[in-house]
Amino acid sequence: MKNKTIILLIAYIVLGAFLFVAGEFGVISTNAMRYLLQIFLYITLGEMWNLLSGFAGMTSLGQQTYIGLAGYSIAMATTVYKMHYGTGILIGTAICIITSSVLAFLLLKMEGMYFSITTWVIAEALGTFFLSWGYVGKGAGMNVSISPYPRTDAIYTMALILCMVTLLIVYLLLNSRLGLGLVAMRDNISAAASLGVNIRRSKFVVYLIAAIFTGLAGSILFINKGTIYPESGFSIGWTISMVFIVIIGGSGTFEGPIIGSVIYVFLQEFLAHYPGWSNIILGIIAIVIILYMPEGIVGAVKKIAAKNRCKNSRKESGKKLNLED
Repeated sequence: MKNKTIILLIAYIVLGAFLFVAGEFGVISTNAMRYLLQIFLYITLGEMWNLLSGFAGMTSLGQQTYIGLAGYSIAMATTVYKMHYGTGILIGTAICIITSSVLAFLLLKMEGMYFSITTWVIAEALGTFFLSWGYVGKGAGMNVSISPYPRTDAIYTMALILCMVTLLIVYLLLNSRLGLGLVAMRDNISAAASLGVNIRRSKFVVYLIAAIFTGLAGSILFINKGTIYPESGFSIGWTISMVFIVIIGGSGTFEGPIIGSVIYVFLQEFLAHYPGWSNIILGIIAIVIILYMPEGIVGAVKKIAAKNRCKNSRKESGKKLNLED
């Protein structure tokens, strides 16, 4: 197991270094960078939602709260206060930490459907508030005023670093004592508590981490977009995207959101030519996956691999028995 972890870590470092160098020295085209930075950001969003729902059993429908807050923080810091966008990212992260810490006192007392609905209601309420708040332009939204504006390769690098840090933290978390507690908590919260898992602390830590990294992804998303509106910042569409990514890739798997993000970005690009049908097609794909591959692509592949291993072990056992006879 230790050797496997070392091999994965080396492969992770090599891949990250290659993507970084390829972006810095122009090996990747600007158009390819645009696709890749979207994939990196959706991996971050997908891993965080999967951490909450797939591993901790906390199905949030309101993670757009932190995307919107971080996006508006960047816009206000750069447009109103003429700050550097790096300062705006830090301010947005701080706001996400404070907001999630305050909301945790309310949300972590709830479970299941009540937790999900309340997170969605909070996001909708914030969207309505920003829609009527004159200081941030109401429905007209705000621009992200950065001078000079970061080039695509700079935004690509930020998205890549965030994605790599996210994957590392999620991997280390899932292989820690806290990660084992999360899985136990998801499967049977009463049994987990009886085994000594601190339920409230575990939930708080996971919710806080998810809020921070979702907010960081939101900051980079709106630097890339250049503008933010209440409808885009606090849209339920963000959560729909995260849910789709995790369902397609495989809920409760580390690799699932990575596979799901790649598929989602390319599907999104293809379906842009069919604006009236895009959501319907995505919905049909999700339903088909849920019906025929409820464990997602990664889960299905692991299931097939496990069956093949069983078959091979049976064949080997049969050969040994024949030889003994």
